[in-house]
Amino acid sequence: MLTRNCLLLFLWFVFDKGSLSPVRPPGAPLSRSSLGKEHPRSLVGPMRNGASGFPRVKRGWVWNQFFVLEEYMGSDPQYVGKLHTDLDKGESAVKYTLMGEGAGSIFTIDATTGDIHALRSLDREVKPYYTLRAQAVDIDTNRPLEPESQFVIKVQDINDNEPKFLEGPCTASVPEMSPVGTYVMQVTATDADDPTYGNSARVVYSILHGQPYFSVDPKTGIIRTALPNMDREVKEQYQVLIQAKDMGGQLGGLAGTTTINITLSDVNDNPPRFSKSFFHLRVPESSAVGSAVGRIKAHDLDIGKNAEVEYNIVPGDGGNMFDIITNEHNQEGILILKRPLDYETKKAYTFKVDAENAHLDPRFHSFGAFKDTATVKINVLDVDEPPVFTKPSYEMEVYEDSPVGDIIGAVTGQDLDASNSPVRYSIDWKSDLDSYFDIDPVEGTISTNELLDRESIAQHNITIVATKLNSPVLTSRVAVTVHVLDVNEFPPELAIPYESFVCENTKVGQIIQIFSAKDEDLPQSGHKFSFKPSERDINNKNFTIQDFGNNTAGIVTLRSDFRRRSQEIYFLPVVIQDSGYPVQSSTGILTIRVCGCESDGSLLTCSAEAIFLPVGLSTGALIAILLCIVILLVIVVIYVGLRRQKKKETLMTSKEDIRDNVIHYDDEGGGEEDTHAFDMGTLRNPKVIKENLLKENRDLLRRDVKPDPKTGKKRTPVSQDSEDIRDFINQRLKENDVDNSAPPYDSLATYAYEGEGSVAESLSSIESLVVDADEDYDYLNKWGPRFKTLAGIFGEQSHTQADTTTTTTTENRH
Repeated sequence: MLTRNCLLLFLWFVFDKGSLSPVRPPGAPLSRSSLGKEHPRSLVGPMRNGASGFPRVKRGWVWNQFFVLEEYMGSDPQYVGKLHTDLDKGESAVKYTLMGEGAGSIFTIDATTGDIHALRSLDREVKPYYTLRAQAVDIDTNRPLEPESQFVIKVQDINDNEPKFLEGPCTASVPEMSPVGTYVMQVTATDADDPTYGNSARVVYSILHGQPYFSVDPKTGIIRTALPNMDREVKEQYQVLIQAKDMGGQLGGLAGTTTINITLSDVNDNPPRFSKSFFHLRVPESSAVGSAVGRIKAHDLDIGKNAEVEYNIVPGDGGNMFDIITNEHNQEGILILKRPLDYETKKAYTFKVDAENAHLDPRFHSFGAFKDTATVKINVLDVDEPPVFTKPSYEMEVYEDSPVGDIIGAVTGQDLDASNSPVRYSIDWKSDLDSYFDIDPVEGTISTNELLDRESIAQHNITIVATKLNSPVLTSRVAVTVHVLDVNEFPPELAIPYESFVCENTKVGQIIQIFSAKDEDLPQSGHKFSFKPSERDINNKNFTIQDFGNNTAGIVTLRSDFRRRSQEIYFLPVVIQDSGYPVQSSTGILTIRVCGCESDGSLLTCSAEAIFLPVGLSTGALIAILLCIVILLVIVVIYVGLRRQKKKETLMTSKEDIRDNVIHYDDEGGGEEDTHAFDMGTLRNPKVIKENLLKENRDLLRRDVKPDPKTGKKRTPVSQDSEDIRDFINQRLKENDVDNSAPPYDSLATYAYEGEGSVAESLSSIESLVVDADEDYDYLNKWGPRFKTLAGIFGEQSHTQADTTTTTTTENRH
């Protein structure tokens, strides 16, 4: 290093002919270095020798050294270089100053000689260079002799950092049986030293552990396989130690290592193999169809999907009795029973099973067939089995009117074992709680135990139990369905209550109604009905029945002159007969009403009022006539109601009026001469008369007459004199004669005394004024021909009422 710096100094002197121009350090960038750049002298400040400014002379800087070694370990400060200007004549008149990065703390300068030293050890990896500024000033006046000059002190690199792997340990995978040179992965190490200076950062890779299986490229760090046919089943995991060394791998270089864990991934290079070539299994004959009866397994050295095995039964003896499936978890072959086993029929089955891989690798087809075959023998074990019915279920039929004890069917069961034990039958009581049926325990015949009714229970489901005589615990069950057949016991009847109508202007042979029938017997949809007129109505000249043959019939007219005035409603009997056995029949009644219709046959009205209306009126006229009739009827009803109310208001029964000692007679009394029922002497007793008057004053009004708040009749008090009594009686008589609210039946009124021979005489209502007037309906004749019929009806009623006299008698008794 010193030799090189001296050579540079010599060249500087040769080319510059002794001038002190700055020299750029080797390796320093042009843009950052001001070394070798000429700066004009400053004209500011006095010149040496009394001049007013610095003369424009060429100046130069001289350094003995431009670099500083990193990691300097000496005891003295490390010498960096020397600053010198041509203005320095060696008279100690120039002072050198240093400014910039690290000036004073890292670097120091001798102000007189210009020597620069590094005060402490430097690390290039922390800071590779420092930029400083130098200044030459007058030692006395401190005025700059020259402008500042910038220069760079570069830290020179030494090999003080080893290569490092950023990641580690690493894992990698490569398929087994891979050819030599198969790529595994690439490793990279980094060196913090200066790659542009020397070989400090030049890294070379090598394998310390892992040979001869793998190799690494010295420059790129790519790891590849080095041996062919590496088998995962032999060795799966490999640990490789990789070294990275700087200085190009030369002696004295620094090194770093990393570990690579390489795994051989599986490929399907091994076929499945049975552990033995013959499997012997034993299966009870009672095994259920679909159950697992045995397991076999073929082992495959591969893993994952490469170890998946498919099993197949080779067609042959017994192969059709079993099936085999693969257990996905452990790759076992599970034998499944397809058909029932019977020891008495066949005692053993032998067949072959193939095991092969599901996913084949075409690279290994040359290795041969990837499958294996084994023989399976299954021995059937004899089991004491319950009896077996000849059918899985039974269905029987019986008529609902069958007598008790009739046999409706039989079930049969047998013992298939070699013992061939007898079988006994019974009915499960839970399935026949009402004991409708019975079974012969030996023969198995089923009979009725009760009368059956299809309408109550149409189907019975019972369970028959078969038991082996020598093994009571071995039983079998079978379902028996008993269908109760219907017996034709219900007669047919009309489907609905039909009410038909026939027009007055109907034609002969016209069908006015179509009707059908129903039957409660089964089946509901399979009945066949026939219809015909009743024998008693065979001579009917109005209507007849026509059977259409499809379970419907129609009412046909036999004449055309129907009149509502003559007969409004007709009843037509019809005989309905079914096709069951025995045949059932019934007679239904069809109601036919005569109605008024339009000329096109559409219904006009069937009301009773329309009978009296002339034919041909419009709908509006008919409505107006009906409204008038309704109004008249309302008036008549109101009038009659008022008359009846007036007559009934004074009606009093013996239960309602218990005043005095009242006795009813069916004939008129004898007045005061009738002394058997009442002591007439009390009427003449002044004390009794006074008490009666006081009582009447309290009552004010008769209790047998409804009080009228509008009519307040004042009663004149009577005296004990007989003349006053007679005046009182006359006054009361006049009041009752003109009183419209007097009851039309016998009642009792007290007048002190009355009767035949008395001044009051008889108070019979026969002589009362007639207030009712007969209504004259002759004005209806003036309304036109449409009201002629109505006028004739009410006219006849008026003449009849004129010939009849209604007499209401009121008898007043004491």
